[in-house]
Amino acid sequence: MSDEQFRAEIRGWLNEALTGPFAEAVGTGGEGREHEAHELRREWERHLGRAGWIGLGWPSEYGGRPATLAQQVIFHEEYARAGAPGRLGHMSEQLLGPTLLAFGTSEQKARFLPGITSGEDIWCQGYSEPDAGSDLAGVRTRAERRGDTYVITGQKVWTSLAHLAGWCFVLCRTDPDSTRHAGLSYLLVPMDQPGITVRPITQLTGTSEFNEVFFDGAVAAAEHCVGAEGEGWKVAMGTLGFERGVSTLGQQIGFRRRLDAVIARAHENGAWQEPALRDRLVEAYIGLEVMRHSAVRLLASAGEGLSGLAASISKLQWATWNRSLGELAVDVEGAGALLTGPEYELDDAQTHFLFSRANTIYGGSNEIQRNIIAERLLGMPR
Repeated sequence: MSDEQFRAEIRGWLNEALTGPFAEAVGTGGEGREHEAHELRREWERHLGRAGWIGLGWPSEYGGRPATLAQQVIFHEEYARAGAPGRLGHMSEQLLGPTLLAFGTSEQKARFLPGITSGEDIWCQGYSEPDAGSDLAGVRTRAERRGDTYVITGQKVWTSLAHLAGWCFVLCRTDPDSTRHAGLSYLLVPMDQPGITVRPITQLTGTSEFNEVFFDGAVAAAEHCVGAEGEGWKVAMGTLGFERGVSTLGQQIGFRRRLDAVIARAHENGAWQEPALRDRLVEAYIGLEVMRHSAVRLLASAGEGLSGLAASISKLQWATWNRSLGELAVDVEGAGALLTGPEYELDDAQTHFLFSRANTIYGGSNEIQRNIIAERLLGMPR
C-alpha cells in the first residue's frame, strides 16, 4: 500500500469512526484535560484495537499491523488532524510496547502485547520519585527478590493516569548496595493489589492527571523483570527514546491546530495589530516549522525512537515552544485571561498556559536536557 493510500484509509476511517457515540469524544482528553470522558475514551481504545490501529509496525503475531515508519507518522498526523480523543493507551503503546519488543522475552511479549494492541490494558510509568525526578538515577524505590517474586517498597510521583491504569512499569533498585545507574531493574507491576495506594495530585488546572503512588509490600512476578536484573537503566533509557519517537510528529499537528487557534483569536480581537504580539506570532510559526523539520530529520536517521542527544534536543525544543505558546495565548486574550468563572472554570487559553508549565519539567527538565547537550555534544565539563 502506498503512503497516499494509507493516508486516505486512516482519514476515511477516522471520519466514519468519530460519529455516533464517539462524536462526543472529539477534542477530549488533551493536555490539562485528561479527566474528560474516561469511560468513552476507554471504549475508543478498544475500538482502535478492533480496527487494527494499535501497534502499527509491530509483528502480527502480537496483534500488530505492518506499517512503515512513514505510515506510522501519517497515522499520528491524521489522528491529531481529526481531533480524535487523547489516548489513554499512549504509554501502553508508545512506551511499554516498543520496550518489550526491544528488550522483553518471548513470554513477556506473548503475555502483554496482545492486551495493548486490543486496547484493553492501560499502563502507567513508575519513574519519578520525590528525590529522583529529572535525576532519575537517584531512584530509591526498592524491590527485594523473594523466591519467584519481588516485594516492592517506595514511592513514585507525577505518575500519569495511575488512577486508571491496570499495570505500571516500575524502575526500582534491586541491589540495596548499589548507587546511581547500577543495580536498577525494570519491573511490570499489577496495580490492583494490596500494598499499592494511589493519591491524585491536584494541578494548577484544578484537575488530576498526575498521581502519587505508594508501594508498601506490593509484589511483581520475577518473570516480569524486563531485561536482566540490575540492568534496568538500559531498558529505562530505551523507553525514553521511544517516548520521543514517531508520535512527536502527531503531537506537532496538535501544536499546529493550537497555534492556528491563537492566530485566529488575535485577528478576532485585534491583538495582531500590536507589533510585539505580531512578532511573537511569527516567531511561534517559524519555531514550529523548524521543530517539524528537525524531528523528520532526526527520525529519518534514528528510526522509530530517538536516543541520547537526539532525544534531548527534541524534548527541549517542543517543551520550550509549547510553554511559550501558552504564554502567548493568554497575552493575546489580554487582561481577561486573569479571570475565571466562579467555580474556577478555565478556558482553553488558560488551561494551555497553566498545563504547559509542566512540559519543561516532566520527561526530563529543560535544565537536565541542556546539561546533556552541553556535556555530550559540546564537550563542556559537568
